[in-house]
Amino acid sequence: MREEPVFSAFVTNLGKYNEGELAGEWVNFPTSNGEMQQVFRRIGLSPRYEEWFITDYDSSVPGLTDSLGEYESLSELNYLAHLVRDLGDLTKLEAVLDLGESTGSVKELINLTENLDCFEFLEGVRDDSGLGYYWAEDSGCYDTGRMGPLARYLDYEAFGRDIRLEEGGVYGAGGYVRYTGDGFRELYSGDLSHIPEEYRIKGPECARQHSSRPFFPER
Repeated sequence: MREEPVFSAFVTNLGKYNEGELAGEWVNFPTSNGEMQQVFRRIGLSPRYEEWFITDYDSSVPGLTDSLGEYESLSELNYLAHLVRDLGDLTKLEAVLDLGESTGSVKELINLTENLDCFEFLEGVRDDSGLGYYWAEDSGCYDTGRMGPLARYLDYEAFGRDIRLEEGGVYGAGGYVRYTGDGFRELYSGDLSHIPEEYRIKGPECARQHSSRPFFPER
């Protein structure tokens, strides 16, 4: 059974768009260079029409494509999609995307997928009361049993609110998440040559084979 795409992008023939014709196609990511070459041919890329851009995105992962633009590198998009798919369970990623740290570009998103260990995620904790209860009762940091009857007067909500404000955390769809500030590394610098070969998308073969002009597929 074919896997669901991580996200889709509507790739459009720029030259025809400027002439008033919408020639484009939805592309599911991850994809392959071979599949992308077929798309290029179907949307009419040629020596006359060598350039494309992206007019829309769609994803079942909330927030993943919010910062992606019209002229993203298809190789970077494909690399990102493979990294997200390799995560398997996306619950933590979705919460981290809600936090908004390192989500401003495809490069940042690539690095984010490689640094999820830098975020603490409490699955199922969705409000201040739940956060306060977790730290008071479940974290092991406190022994409320020794408080006797006083434990009944604990204000979990106020306690949780103070923790959230101090940590700068947020409640996402799957739980509470905060950035720990420890060990975030930029593993991808934006150099396309560092993307594994099997994830790279080349320029349209139809344009390169029939044109003597230099072609720069990655913007």
